[in-house]
Amino acid sequence: VAKPTSVRIKTFGTNKISEDKITELVHDNFDLTPYGIMNMLNLLQPIYEKTAAYGHFGRSNDGFPWEETDKVEDLRNQSGL
Repeated sequence: VAKPTSVRIKTFGTNKISEDKITELVHDNFDLTPYGIMNMLNLLQPIYEKTAAYGHFGRSNDGFPWEETDKVEDLRNQSGL
């Protein structure tokens, strides 16, 4: 199945909008099919050597697509915040 059978958002009470609305925003703004994830995160680009040391997350200057926050304004506008 190309599309995920479910997406669950759990904010543990830190949300400013409902978890249902956040789930809707995720569905509307992110292609969660395998192809969409590979494309969005540019996973076919050979960047794996850089990820082998110092971890994969929290390194904003190393060009990792999963660290980009380019959808923040769109999500904020669509959420009504």
